[in-house]
Amino acid sequence: MNSEQLLALLSAVGHAQRLRVIGELADGRLYVSELARRLEMSRPLLYMHLDRLEKAGLVVGRLELSEDGKALKYFELAPFELKLNVATVLAALQEDRSAAPPEETGDAGGAVEPPAAKGPNDPRGTRT
Repeated sequence: MNSEQLLALLSAVGHAQRLRVIGELADGRLYVSELARRLEMSRPLLYMHLDRLEKAGLVVGRLELSEDGKALKYFELAPFELKLNVATVLAALQEDRSAAPPEETGDAGGAVEPPAAKGPNDPRGTRT
């Protein structure tokens, strides 16, 4: 897991409504309309929260047909264990460094300097 994935996970669980979604899905899968009724939330707002949870890998959505031919979107919890400590953060940062080209990690050698001032009216050449 890199830092972007870690932040997506933390952001997903860092919202009261998304925690409520996880709580409702803890007993088993539900289709969106039923989940929205239980949470007293509009379906568009619920879909936004479910999207964040799904992108973080916490829930899985599946489209299924009911007996009467209606398409129902079911969501269920994905198996997950959230453990956050210094080692988790350091491992995510190390993953970033190992995946990034050298010029993005700052290891390319030499500091990057801003371009020289263009003239007397350029604010980069004045001090206040």
